[in-house]
Amino acid sequence: MKKVLVIHGPNLNMVGIREPGIYGNIGIDAINEKIMSHAHELELECTIFQSNFEGAIIDKLQQSRTEFDGVVLNAGAYTHYSIAIRDAIAAIDIPVIEVHLSNVHKREEFRHTSVIAPVCVGGIYGFGKNSYLLALNALSTL
Repeated sequence: MKKVLVIHGPNLNMVGIREPGIYGNIGIDAINEKIMSHAHELELECTIFQSNFEGAIIDKLQQSRTEFDGVVLNAGAYTHYSIAIRDAIAAIDIPVIEVHLSNVHKREEFRHTSVIAPVCVGGIYGFGKNSYLLALNALSTL
């Protein structure tokens, strides 16, 4: 059975409360339940991790290289400027899929650039909680 790690980055613990017009009103616990249910349907063993701290995300990525077959990563705002997270992804040699709840290209200009995209196998954005589920589908086929 493939093992996958889902990482929620900064402020994703506030989904459902923070800017519901952008991120929706479904909380992170409900999103995690959907992720776990869908992973089970795909016969994936899934672990979910959330942190607001860049170093904790980097530590988890580094640990994932020997524990998981792939990663679904919503790096939040770190997507746009964290070279350290980019370098951690490049170092682990397992597929990482970048996800975002919102369509980052319909938002502020600074959100249009992802420094992690070049080291991810792909990206899915703009489908709300389904962005995570689509990423799980992709990982299940890699």
